[in-house]
This record gives sequence, C-alpha cells and structure tokens, in this order.
Amino acid sequence: MTGGWARRTLDRLYAGSGVVAAAFLVAIFAVVLAQVVLNTLDAALSVVTGAPLGLLLPSYAEFAGYFLAASTFFALAYTFRSGSHIRVTLLVRNLPPGARRVAEVWCCAAGAVLAGIATLTAGRLTWESWSYGDVSYGLVPIPIFLPQIAMTVGLGLLTIAFVDSGLAAARGGTLPSDGEDD
Repeated sequence: MTGGWARRTLDRLYAGSGVVAAAFLVAIFAVVLAQVVLNTLDAALSVVTGAPLGLLLPSYAEFAGYFLAASTFFALAYTFRSGSHIRVTLLVRNLPPGARRVAEVWCCAAGAVLAGIATLTAGRLTWESWSYGDVSYGLVPIPIFLPQIAMTVGLGLLTIAFVDSGLAAARGGTLPSDGEDD
C-alpha cells in the first residue's frame, strides 16, 4: 500500500498505537507518583501520630506492570514502522538491489508469520482467560483478559506492519530505518 487513503489509514493506525503506548507510560507515571505521594504522606503522618497509617494505592505495582506490558505491545508497530527497531543490515545492505528486495520481503514475510502466530496464540489465551473468568491475585482482582487484550492487539498491529512493509519492499520500496549503520 503505497498511497492514498490506505496509506494514510495505516500511518494513522501506527501513530495511534504509538499514542496509546505513550498514554500507558503516563499511566505508569501517575500510578507510581500516587504511591510515592501516599508513602510520603504516611511517613509525615507517622511522625505526628507515632505510627504509620499504611496509606497505599492497592495493587499499584500490578497496575504499573500491566501498563508497561500494554505500552510495550502497543509500541511494536509504531516503532517498527518508524524505523526504531534494531535491524542488523550488515548483510542486506551489501546485496545487489534485486537480492536485497528478496531478502527484505522474506524477512517481512517471516516476521508477519511469526507475529501472526503470536497474535493468534495471544488471542486464544485472552479468550480462555475471559471464558474462565481468570483474575489476578493482588489486592484488586483484575480480570486477566484486560491486559491480555493489549498484548493481542499490539501483536496484531505488528503483523499488519510486517505485511505492509513486505508489500512495500516487494514493490521496490525500502524498509523503515533509522539511517544508521547497524
């Protein structure tokens, strides 16, 4: 997909996933900051009262962990399409143009297959967690399928990005790169 509405839609999809990833990073900051404020307030009040009150944000570490996983998976497609993933191009960059195109298409196809398998596996795991009613063991019982949805969607977006890049490479385009020698 090289131009028109499809290209704009995919670029917006990748940018949107990057925005969602950034939002989850902000959520991590907010949760950790809230816990730090509560710890500080608890320490200050213990000086006044003689004993800590035990102020805490229930399951804050668990929330932060789930937010980190969501941020990571939502960032996959965005970072791949923006050329921020690590690519070892030592061999590929020295190939003649035709062989380079074949290598890049093959790599994207392999990535799409692997990411597709991971997407299907994560989707099945998410479905099972939802159907069994799995919840976390923290103070706040979080339905496990919720963080797994982020993993599934992020992997699905990465699969789309691999297919998109593979098609672009097959048409003679180049894969996104940060421009540095790897």
